[in-house]
Amino acid sequence: MAQGNPATTMDEFVKGLWRENPVFVMLLGMCPTLAVSSTVKYALAMGACATFVLVMSSVVVSLIRKIVPKEVRIATFIVVIATFVTIVDYVMQYISLPLYQALGAFIPLIVVNCIILGRAEAYASRNNVWKSFVDALGMGLGFTFALLCLGGVREILANGTLLNIRLFGDSFEKWGVMGLPAGGFFTLGAWLLFFNWLRERRARKLKEAE
Repeated sequence: MAQGNPATTMDEFVKGLWRENPVFVMLLGMCPTLAVSSTVKYALAMGACATFVLVMSSVVVSLIRKIVPKEVRIATFIVVIATFVTIVDYVMQYISLPLYQALGAFIPLIVVNCIILGRAEAYASRNNVWKSFVDALGMGLGFTFALLCLGGVREILANGTLLNIRLFGDSFEKWGVMGLPAGGFFTLGAWLLFFNWLRERRARKLKEAE
C-alpha cells in the first residue's frame, strides 16, 4: 500500500480538519450535528462511530473500486457502509446501553450520512487505499471536532458542566435553551460566523502579503 509524498498525505489529512471541514465549511451532516451535540459525551460517541464507519467503508470501497460495475456502484457502497454501521450498532449496545439509547436512531442513520457516502463516491472510489484512508480519517476527525465544539459550548451553558464535571458554583445561571434543539441552531450559527471570520481574515492577510 503506497503511502505517497508525506507533504501530500498531510495535506489530504488536514483538509478535512480545517479547509474542507464537513460541518463548518461544507455544511454536511447537519442532522446528527444538531441532534446529538447537547453534551461532549454524546458528541464524542457519535464522532467516534461516524469516523470508524467512514474510515472502514472508504478503505473497502477503494479496495473494490475496480471490480464493482458502474451500474451498481452506489448500491454497493451503501451495502458496505451499512455493514460497518451494523457492527457499530452492536458494539455500542454492548459497551454502553444507556449511551446507545441516548443516541437513538442516529447510529443506524449513519448509513445515509451524506459525509460518508459522499467521500466513498467522490474520493475513495477514485483513489488508492492509503489516500482514501487518510482522507476519511481527516474528514472523520473534522466531523468529531465540529461536534465537540458544539457539545462543549452547549453542555457548559446548559448544565454548567464539562464531561459531567461541575465547572461553576451554585450561583451559575443555567441556559436551559442550550440543551434544546434551538440551542443547537444558535451554537452552530455562532461557530459558523467565527470560522467564516477566521477564513476571511486569513484571506485578507494573504492578499496584503502579495
